[in-house]
Amino acid sequence: MSIKEKKTALVTGAAGFIGFYVSKRLLDEGWRVIGIDCMSSYYEVSLKSKRESILLQNASYRSIHEKIENENVLLRIFSEEQPDIVVHLAAQAGVRHSLKKPRAYLESNIVGTFELLEAARANPPKHILLASTSSAYGANKNMPYKETMKTDHQMSFYAATKKSTENMAHSYAHLFDLPITVLRFFTVYGPWGRPDMALFKFTKAILNGEPIDVYNYGEMKRDFTYIDDLVNGICLLINAVPDFSAVLDKSDTSNDDELKTAPFRVVNIGNSKPEKLTDFITAIEKAIGVDAIKNLMPIQPGEVSVTWADTSLLKRLTGYQPKTNLVDGVTNFVKWYRNYYDV
Repeated sequence: MSIKEKKTALVTGAAGFIGFYVSKRLLDEGWRVIGIDCMSSYYEVSLKSKRESILLQNASYRSIHEKIENENVLLRIFSEEQPDIVVHLAAQAGVRHSLKKPRAYLESNIVGTFELLEAARANPPKHILLASTSSAYGANKNMPYKETMKTDHQMSFYAATKKSTENMAHSYAHLFDLPITVLRFFTVYGPWGRPDMALFKFTKAILNGEPIDVYNYGEMKRDFTYIDDLVNGICLLINAVPDFSAVLDKSDTSNDDELKTAPFRVVNIGNSKPEKLTDFITAIEKAIGVDAIKNLMPIQPGEVSVTWADTSLLKRLTGYQPKTNLVDGVTNFVKWYRNYYDV
């Protein structure tokens, strides 16, 4: 099959952690992938460049270095490439960083998503998958988090911008009949992960004999989701027929009737098993063979103490349930880290 005959996927944030894995999987499955990434300096660009270099080994990959929030950039790319599906992963990430640089979140997350929706309106793909976050559940105390819960009280500006993109996407799905799946990710980790995330920071510090900051005095719980499980879920949703009329559980009285007016759905992707932060650290210590020096600290502004995904909708739509256990996932990351940084 020639490149022109292949189905085309457009992936924003393609040199990022999740974008790299999604792009690679699609290439392996025979897709042509258009990867867009501005290669921002939020964390070491060399890591993004290395991921991108792996993708570029495949002739079916096209790399574009542009800021998606710049006016008409995505409109031009959509017009040129006419993608069959779009996986929108580009975003300014990080809860704590949003306290320091909120404008970056406004521009990348909200304006960038607006530009993508406008481009899709003019050149409709068959399916748009838009990344969101478990942080959208905010102050909810009911566990596990279910997609039909009200999500009106975000705890950080990062979460507020991501929830705003969900609302924007729903309006475009309703007004212009654009099939959109919003993906709420739960604490994704694994090899090639982001240096600003706990697993990367803890591993680096422990190997260097430096203390680690343990927030909420270790009394946090997270639904840790291994990267391979996440990508499996995304790719199954890409290939699933987007029959949005069958998404909602009609026996659930918490469903909002408004959601039934658009080809729109929200899907959690998590391990559906909250783990203690202390157990997470213990897994890292065992994988490295060194005990951490712990600096116990109070919970940080914008953080929540527990996340827990209800993944019954994902299973109903795809038959898939993420299952990688924490010890195996952490061990895989530590092996990658030692190899990548020659430790």
